[in-house]
Amino acid sequence: MKIYLNEKHIKAEKGAKVAELVKQHKPGADVYVLNGFPCLLGQTVSEGDHLVLIKKGEVPSKNDLEHLLSARHTPGIADTLKKSCVGLAGCGGLGSTAAIALARAGVGRMVIADQDVVEPSNLNRQQYFVYQIGLPKVEAIKEVIKKANPFIKVETHHLRIVPENVVTLFGKCDAIIEAFDMADQKQMLVETALSKLLKTPIVVGSGMAGYGANNILRTRKTGMLYLCGDEQSEAGPGFGLMAPRVGLAACMQANQVLEILLGPDPRIKQSES
Repeated sequence: MKIYLNEKHIKAEKGAKVAELVKQHKPGADVYVLNGFPCLLGQTVSEGDHLVLIKKGEVPSKNDLEHLLSARHTPGIADTLKKSCVGLAGCGGLGSTAAIALARAGVGRMVIADQDVVEPSNLNRQQYFVYQIGLPKVEAIKEVIKKANPFIKVETHHLRIVPENVVTLFGKCDAIIEAFDMADQKQMLVETALSKLLKTPIVVGSGMAGYGANNILRTRKTGMLYLCGDEQSEAGPGFGLMAPRVGLAACMQANQVLEILLGPDPRIKQSES
């Protein structure tokens, strides 16, 4: 029978166990992942299975690393995400966090646009570091993304997003994440995207100031528009933005984009029904 071992097609004896394949193909391996889930040496593999063998502490070759990064995905997920492109309008607290989440998930290409530079006040909730203060955020987040996933293609634009450049920037993206701070910018992007990019879903962050109240954060869909957040807590004087709640909203946006790209997870739908 044929299986995938570290994402390479190999022939294996019918009924082969993981232990036998470790001995034959990667002696010393001490992490075994079968179809996206850790397994034991006594596990039997079947036709078409994806088995990943890893030796703790070993630095893999560049060719192997890309496959190993997706070892915990179920088969087929990595290939679909690698062909996908996501646009991020803004890379502050929402955008930088969503970008890292999508990069780790394995999205193949991102288009990121933002006009700001990294400031000390950003560090309480955004995915930057002290040494990056003063750098354009688009360049700083590209550096961080590449450290997590060197295989992703990141297109950056250090500019102000206006109605006239939305289509040029994001016209080839499969989905757009809105990640602005200001309400007027959010409105501008949503109105432009919904009127000019009719087939492109846009995922907006709406309401993530303060702390606590996890259970009122939600996602709501209206046509091609998705809203993630509590839809009520707008940041302002005396009501700031903090990493946990902003991060929750950002990861909800990233998670929603994955569902758009991959379709609903059938296992979760079954558990909800």
